Amino acid sequence: YFGGRLAQAGVDVTFLVRPARAAQLERDGLRIRSGLGDAQFPVAHVTADALPALAAERPFDLVLLSCKAYDLDSSIDAIAPAVTADTAVLPILNGLLHYAALDARFGAERVLGGLCFISAMKGEDGEVVHLPSPPSMTFGERDASHNGSARTRALEAVCAGASGFDAVRSDSFMQAAWNKFTFLAALAAATCLMRASIGRIVDTDGGTKFLSALHEECLAVAAADGHAIPAEAAQQARALLTKPGSTVTASMLRDLESGQDVEALQIIGDLRARAHAAGRAVPHLDAAWVHLQAYRSRRATPQTP
Repeated sequence: YFGGRLAQAGVDVTFLVRPARAAQLERDGLRIRSGLGDAQFPVAHVTADALPALAAERPFDLVLLSCKAYDLDSSIDAIAPAVTADTAVLPILNGLLHYAALDARFGAERVLGGLCFISAMKGEDGEVVHLPSPPSMTFGERDASHNGSARTRALEAVCAGASGFDAVRSDSFMQAAWNKFTFLAALAAATCLMRASIGRIVDTDGGTKFLSALHEECLAVAAADGHAIPAEAAQQARALLTKPGSTVTASMLRDLESGQDVEALQIIGDLRARAHAAGRAVPHLDAAWVHLQAYRSRRATPQTP
């Protein structure tokens, strides 16, 4: 979605895709369905086998990495030919666990901080379907001493010319990342554990108390890590997590209900591990983590009782 909106604005964007997707893009172009404007247009694209030659001919300034967290290792291998000494990598994955792997492969100095808020899916005919939600992308240097770098300002300028999403260059990126991490973990843990939307959970006897306690666990982990969530951000998140009638669910629940793999380790598992390392008791996160492990085990061996 983000790459499409940038390409639509005339930015030089090339999509790294698998062969089947390349054939679809060649035939139909990139199609976006969104309340913020539908679009269909041809886009530059390349498959992994052709990427080394293309990168040698036309080096890339930025790699925008948007894979699912459980596909990170294969995605790192796929983008590696495009990452030179002058290339920045901007991951917009969920959680924080991916930074260690990206730093190890490409060097921390090449890896920016990035996150996004969007509800989207691939339609039956390969189109990008943006579901009703305000899409945004936040990025910045993870090392605050490099704030205001030329590369982040250049990206800010590029995004300013595109429509269909908000782009925010942050001088306190890691705090922004923790703000999202704690909210997403609470949302995913609650809606997956209960197999229900926020509104349905709130409507139960004890639902609001459960959601609040779960969120408090997540906030405590952030504080223990030195990134206490500011009061206003915490209050906004709590309001969303306890809103009566809300139809909001985590994308992890949608993946789970469709039988797909889930980012359990990278979101719930990682936050829980950080809690235990800090000596924090997190019984609600513990329960969600056991639940998601059992789901993944059942998915891996469906014939085993």
